Amino acid sequence: MIAFGADDMLYIGMGDGGSGGDPQGHGQNRRTLLGSILRINPHNSATYTIPTDNPFVNTGGGVRGEIWAYGIRNPWRFSFDRTSGDLWVGDVGQNAVEEIDIIRRGGNYGWAVMEGRASTHPEWNRGPTPVLPPTIDHRHSESSSITEGATYYGTRVKELYGTHIYSDYDTGKFWGFRY
Repeated sequence: MIAFGADDMLYIGMGDGGSGGDPQGHGQNRRTLLGSILRINPHNSATYTIPTDNPFVNTGGGVRGEIWAYGIRNPWRFSFDRTSGDLWVGDVGQNAVEEIDIIRRGGNYGWAVMEGRASTHPEWNRGPTPVLPPTIDHRHSESSSITEGATYYGTRVKELYGTHIYSDYDTGKFWGFRY
């Protein structure tokens, strides 16, 4: 998915590139664009520019400045909360856990050393920065293909005002929570 944020920058969700278990280690590798949420400025350029306030700009060592956050397996839809500006991502899991993450600048969301809150490869390094836990996670017994939704600020259903709503493609279930 791609979408503009309130900052007029373009956000891009990139999966880890396929293959079970991320054998190339893309999720924890900031030298590739895969397994990340990217943030670029597509305005006034033949291609794009990298915003100077991105967290890994001029880091060196081949680290890609386009990366806003990383450690993402398969970001299936994302949304910006129109009141807080928070970026929410539905990250489809592999074998065990689906998750909803609030994305923070420079955040590491753990894939593939973690799936949700569970360690997948205890023998692997935890990554270049600490892993942030998911905001919400669901075991595969209740969800198997998480789809990010939106925070409701409508007036028709007053009880839902401020509730973040998301669903699961396979089961058809919907959930909501207030952050």
